[in-house]
Formats: sequence, structure tokens, C-alpha cells
Amino acid sequence: MQKIETIEAAALKARLRQGGEIALLDAREEGEFSAAHLFWAVPCPLSQAEFRAARLLPRLDAPVVCLDGGEGHARRLAGVLQGLGYTQLSVLAGGTPAWQAAGYELFSGFNVPSKAFGEWVEHHYATPSVDAAELAAMQAAGEDLLVVDSRPMAEFRNMSIPGAIDVPGAELAYRVPSMLARPETTVVVNCAGRTRSILGAESLRRAGLPNRVVALRNGTMGWELAGLTCNRGREDRYAPGTPPDAAETLARARRFAEGAGVRWIDREGLAALRAEAGRSLYVLDVRDPAEFAEGHLPGSVSAPGGQLVQATDAWVAVRGARIVLVDDTGTRAAMTAGWLRQLGGWEVFCLTGGLAGALETGPAAPALPAALRPAVARVEVAALHRDGPVVVDLARSLAFRAGHIPGAIWGVRTRLALLLPLLAPGRPVVVTAPSEELAALGAAELAGLGVAPVAVLEGGNAAFVAAGGTLAADRTNPPDEACVDAWLRPYDRNAGVEAAMREYLAWEIDLVHAVERDGDAPFGAW
Repeated sequence: MQKIETIEAAALKARLRQGGEIALLDAREEGEFSAAHLFWAVPCPLSQAEFRAARLLPRLDAPVVCLDGGEGHARRLAGVLQGLGYTQLSVLAGGTPAWQAAGYELFSGFNVPSKAFGEWVEHHYATPSVDAAELAAMQAAGEDLLVVDSRPMAEFRNMSIPGAIDVPGAELAYRVPSMLARPETTVVVNCAGRTRSILGAESLRRAGLPNRVVALRNGTMGWELAGLTCNRGREDRYAPGTPPDAAETLARARRFAEGAGVRWIDREGLAALRAEAGRSLYVLDVRDPAEFAEGHLPGSVSAPGGQLVQATDAWVAVRGARIVLVDDTGTRAAMTAGWLRQLGGWEVFCLTGGLAGALETGPAAPALPAALRPAVARVEVAALHRDGPVVVDLARSLAFRAGHIPGAIWGVRTRLALLLPLLAPGRPVVVTAPSEELAALGAAELAGLGVAPVAVLEGGNAAFVAAGGTLAADRTNPPDEACVDAWLRPYDRNAGVEAAMREYLAWEIDLVHAVERDGDAPFGAW
């Protein structure tokens, strides 16, 4: 195999400023990554790398720099990528400590470019806002209001502003105009914190909505910090189907997108982009995931528009790549594309007629390449009762908290040696995970550590429940400090929630200044 080179911090900084395609992949688990990382770094934790690589890196010869905190994970990630066929690989010498020692900026938190961009939008466009006390007073006075929550339903269900309706991200400019009967109605857009509120409100303003539109400053966190109570468990959302004014919303969205340099292509143009060597191409469907599952363009990936702008690093790793957005009527693609262009660093296109012809159905799931699928034993749920094994669960820590097979042990694949003291020699071990492929990799790792017998639970936790089992939930297992695989939002924590909310909101506000010091964010430079 080709030798994996190192790159010094100064050379990488110059390479980022030079432009062109480059991806920075951080090999640490997401909780560790969130402590300190480069601005354009994308989390690709070793435990998930085989599944994430194809989505993050659509071109095998794209330049990739692997990063870590100096622990050696980056070189391991580069080895995994090399085994998957990637050829232009290097490792940042000394990791983030060397980057900081060279005088360059490090960032804490998650989805940093998108969060920083939201703050830039507020400054650039002077997005108006109201705080929690002002909104509560407006509601108490019976003012004519429409409060819309720009987050996905799962977050809305967890906590929402009283009276709000869920209209996630890219749906706002598509749905809200037909939800309004009067131009006098004030529209208030909220999220959990700041940036999705800002981008949602500014989307409606950029789309030419005649109504007064404001963001709720600090979102649901600000609401609770003001001593007000959020609702839990509500599922009020926009009406499904194509809005009656879809043609009008598309015309307004096109003006916004084209003003930012977005271009439109047809299926023939997409085929030409796919055929061009030397350029990375992402084809992203910005509709609701349920719409995507009903039928989507072959080879496209579900990336709901609002979340794509909010968490671009979950889908796009290559700076300077091309992005093609797919939608049915075009409004959601156009609004998303306009923001991605202003976030900067990519060529962005909207696809016309993208859903004509033969479509694929079902949700797309990352698959493990056949060559990497280990041959491991599999057992059915009955074995849990018959053999009394130790169950090792490789789900995300927050998912494990929400529900796991009683008595199961939580672990992170690629770090299962930490569990050896909990596994009695000779006692069977059964591995479960969100996918059987991930469970198989974990089982193979345990076997390599000398654990025997070890097998994969067929059907995972879902099979356990289908057989009549009841999952256990424990918000404290694993404890906060053990959740290395996840960036804990303030309300995921078991202690210090209010302090964490205040710290998070202050962090968002300060991102603008940190970005200025870093100097590598081309916001608005389209």
C-alpha cells in the first residue's frame, strides 16, 4: 500500500487558503471532537468510519487530511480509508495540539461552520428578533401570531414553545405563506437555541414574505431560562402535500438562490457532472425523509434542507466540491442552495425534473462494503434466555440511555478493550447494534481480543422487542462523562442543565469573533 504522508500545520493552513478540493476528517469520537477541533474538520469517528466514508467522500481520489488530538487515531483512520480505496491521504502532524501551537484557532462544539454561519446571517442581514419575555407578552395580549419551530419533529416533540407548529428548516419558505390568512400576522421562528431560528426567519424574509418575521432569541433554551415552561410531547406540524401556492414560492426562492450564484441543471447536466473526473459530487434530496422514502432519485442521499444548512458537516466533507440538490417542486432546493452558496466553498446546483422517471424507494442506509463484512456467528433472541450471555450494545450512548436490553453493557466499537474487565472468561457474549453490520464488526473486534464465544444478535434490539421483551431505560447509564461518542446538548445532561444552556448560548454568540480570528470562512463570498 502507498505510504501515508504527514502534513505540517502551516502547510495545511496554506492549503486551505489556496482553495480547491480538500477534506479534513477527524478520527475522534464526537464527544472528544467537540472539545477542540479545526474549523472545517468533519467528524468521522473510527467506530463509524466504514459506514460514513462513502457518504462523506464520494470520490476515491479526493485529497483527505486525517486529524485527531495527537492520540494516533488519525493514522488509524487513514489506514481504514486506504483499505476502502481512498488514495490521496495524509495525516496532520501532531494533531490539534500542533495546530494550536502554530498559532491557529481551535473550535469547541459541534456543527461549527453552520452555527457560525447562522450568527453571520444575523449580523449581515440584521435579522430582527424578540426574546422570550416579549413573545410571552405578545401571546398574553392576544396578538395575531404564527409561531413556527424550525427543528425536526423529534426535537419539537421533546420540547416546544406553547402554541408553536413544527415546520422544519427548508419547509418554512415552502409552507408558511399558505398558512397565513392575513398580512398582519407576525411570524415568530424558533429553534432550541439561536441559529436555526435566525436562518428560518431570514429565509422567510429573503423569500419576500410580506408579514413581519422575527426570530425567537435563544429559542426554547431562552424560554426556559426566562422561567417559562415548554410543552412536551406535542406533534403539531404543517399540513402534508404540495401547498397551493407552490409556483409562487418557487419563483421567490429562485430569485434568492440565483442571486447567490446557484445554477439549475437537468438530468443530462447531472449525468455530465457525474462523468467528470477529478471533482467530488454530492447529490442530496432536501425533502422530508418520509417523502424521500416514498421515491427518490437513484444515487441520491436524504439530507432535509434545514438540517443540511444547520449541520452541513454531516453530509459534505469535501471543501470545493459540487453539490446538486433535489426536490419535487423546487422551493426547498432553491432556498437550501442559496444558503449553502453563502456558507461558501462549494458549487451548488438545483436539479430540474429530478424526480421524473424510475425512482428508488425506502430509506437509504449506509452499507458496509462486502469485503469488510466479517464472518461471525449469529444467534436468535431465544439464546439470550437459554445461554445467559453478556449483551454488549454498540448503539450511541444517548440511544442506549433511551432503551437497551436489561443488563446490557454499553460500549464503543474500536474501544471494546475497555469492557474486558466486565466480561467473565468463557461466558458467551452477544453483540447488538443499530445495524447487524456494525454489530458484526464489534463482535470481530471482541474475538480479536480473545473473547469467546461471541455472536451477533439477529435483528438487534428490535427483534428482542418483537419477541415480547421490554427495553430498559436509564438516563444515567452511561453517565455524562462516559459519553465520548456524543456531543451532549444541554438538555441531554443529568446535572448543570441551566448552566450548560447559558454556556451554549454564549458560545454561539462568540463564534463570529472566533471565525474572524481563524480567517478561513468565506461567508457571503459567492
